[in-house]
Amino acid sequence: MRVQKCKGTRDLSPEEMNRFRLIEGGFRDCCLKGGYQEIRTPTLEYLHLFTSTGTLTPGKLSKVYSFLDWDGWSGERVVLRPDATIPVARSYIDSLGESGLARLFYVANIFIFEETGKENREIWQCGVELIGAGSTVADVELITLAMDVLQKLGLKKMELRLSHSGLIRALLTRFGLSPQEQASVFDRILDGDQTALTGLTVRTPELSETLTPLLDLKGQSPGFLRNLKSLFNRDLPEFEPALNNFIDTVDLLETLGYDYRIDIASGRGFEYYTGVIFQVFAGEEVVAGGGRYDDLIPLIGGQQVPASGFALYVDNLMDLITPEALDGQLPERVLIRYVEDRSETVRESFRVARCLRDAGYAAELDLGGQALTDLRWVVDVQSQPLQFAVTDLTSQKRSEAINIDEVVVLLGGKGAG
Repeated sequence: MRVQKCKGTRDLSPEEMNRFRLIEGGFRDCCLKGGYQEIRTPTLEYLHLFTSTGTLTPGKLSKVYSFLDWDGWSGERVVLRPDATIPVARSYIDSLGESGLARLFYVANIFIFEETGKENREIWQCGVELIGAGSTVADVELITLAMDVLQKLGLKKMELRLSHSGLIRALLTRFGLSPQEQASVFDRILDGDQTALTGLTVRTPELSETLTPLLDLKGQSPGFLRNLKSLFNRDLPEFEPALNNFIDTVDLLETLGYDYRIDIASGRGFEYYTGVIFQVFAGEEVVAGGGRYDDLIPLIGGQQVPASGFALYVDNLMDLITPEALDGQLPERVLIRYVEDRSETVRESFRVARCLRDAGYAAELDLGGQALTDLRWVVDVQSQPLQFAVTDLTSQKRSEAINIDEVVVLLGGKGAG
């Protein structure tokens, strides 16, 4: 019987891995140039690390891969990480808590159970966490970093959507919900229920006239928020701190020339978010998301430390990378053939391969049955006298060379695009 892969998992072909590495490489390059340092955390974590933060809503708790660690040291319940931010926060507490500001990034997989097996259960993310900075500038730094990475990957027609967790929380408080009711409604928001907020106005029609503008909050300028602020200063003063923070953020983004859309009902995110929340869409696909989570680190035993972060959704991005984006990213491939099966010819073929690899080419020895697809060059190693024939498979032009230096010149002198 043929063994199949597990449901909800995917194999990444060589072509897909090229796209994966393109995303990872562009992300790492932008992060390193922005002063961020790479971190890697374990795939296994204790389950209570996530339940203590409120990250696992009732709908999500049933979707984690969790088991008792009988063979481990603790005998406690462990989990395949369903989130990558919380392990980074734990690591910060464990080893970086005395260092103050920390700019960290990671490439990691997370695991979420999906009943049908048709959706991915293993999800790849490229993420950034900025810990120790609580300013508007820090929030905008993260948003612009995410946008810069996506632009570097060649994505077109991106839409940045902004929301604010502080406004959502103020809304829930204003509707007079009990703590249990607030948690229930917030869980629905986190699980993507777009009617969770609008349904509240039916329960409290006396607040509907005042709060409907906020529920329907959609706009593209700081002035739009200032108009709401003038309304709420009179009727809803408790909204002022969150609105001021939101205004400062969009004001700076606009000054920097970034387009955005304000949509308060699109504030999908984890329950530990406390401030600005953002998502980036490419068409209908969500390719990035993040926000501020100032209360997270104290929930897992750390000090009160401001923090924010975002993740790029690699699986979604891979489907959007065009073949043109890979042009010039991979070394040109060269097939090396020895015309006669003689020891000196084979030995010279290995030497040629090593020299071409040092020059930046992907040099492959012909082992038989080699398809010429995606190859640009063929180098034939001949003996008596030793010489080389270089064939450009694009033009079918064939040239002769008497040494490896001439071969490199015929190939163009460089190994990439």
